[in-house]
Amino acid sequence: MESFALTRAEMSSLLLSLTGLSDRKPLNILQEAWTKFHLDEVQKGTSLTAFLSTDIPPIFQKIIKGHDVKGFSLGEIASLGHLIEYSTLTVTTMQNWVKRDFKEYLGSPREGKKYSVNQAALLFMIDDLKSALNFESIRQLFRLMFLKPDRDDDDLIEPAKLYYAYAGLFEEIKSNPTIQTQCKVDQLLHKEFSWKEDSLLRSSTDRVINRLTHLTRSQRESVRNILLIATIAVQTCYFQSLARQYFNAALFLDF
Repeated sequence: MESFALTRAEMSSLLLSLTGLSDRKPLNILQEAWTKFHLDEVQKGTSLTAFLSTDIPPIFQKIIKGHDVKGFSLGEIASLGHLIEYSTLTVTTMQNWVKRDFKEYLGSPREGKKYSVNQAALLFMIDDLKSALNFESIRQLFRLMFLKPDRDDDDLIEPAKLYYAYAGLFEEIKSNPTIQTQCKVDQLLHKEFSWKEDSLLRSSTDRVINRLTHLTRSQRESVRNILLIATIAVQTCYFQSLARQYFNAALFLDF
């Protein structure tokens, strides 16, 4: 069966919607994400057949049925992670993060026996950041953003909102015609990812930063920096995924 797939922008929009911080309904986000891959079927009136051949995760089935989803089990978060492009989340990995590596930031489930939307966003962020940073570096970034780990009301920006912000930045990179070409790696590193030179990224981060009027100037700069770091880390995830694909192809086609 065909797998349901989501971009980070779509997943982050879904998380915000589940928290009530968005005017979009969770079901509408899923409908739009599915429809973009099935425009021909929708136009031809064969969308039912296409949908029946799509593998729908149980957590999405709850949303389709109109259930109020406030939290997730680690299994459900892993299931969601598998739908995100270039993601490598597993239940075992997240158990290690929750119990040991990022215990102070993740801790115990905050929605009964389930993890909250913000905790899920943190797990998705760790998965992205680890492609470019070690765990101690990620913890240092979290200390800048979330201050006292045992409190949520002192966060510079909520995890779900931060995830949404850099997911949107990555989508803007993907839509940049320069990056869509097979240009040299040094051009990617030195031109596209220099926010001082790239007006697109600079203006995009400014839109996020300018809304954080309650923060000091230094705090806003901290948020700006982690947005750029996370966006570049996602691009790293893409290159790693591409390298694995070429490696698998090299082995498979060796006959």
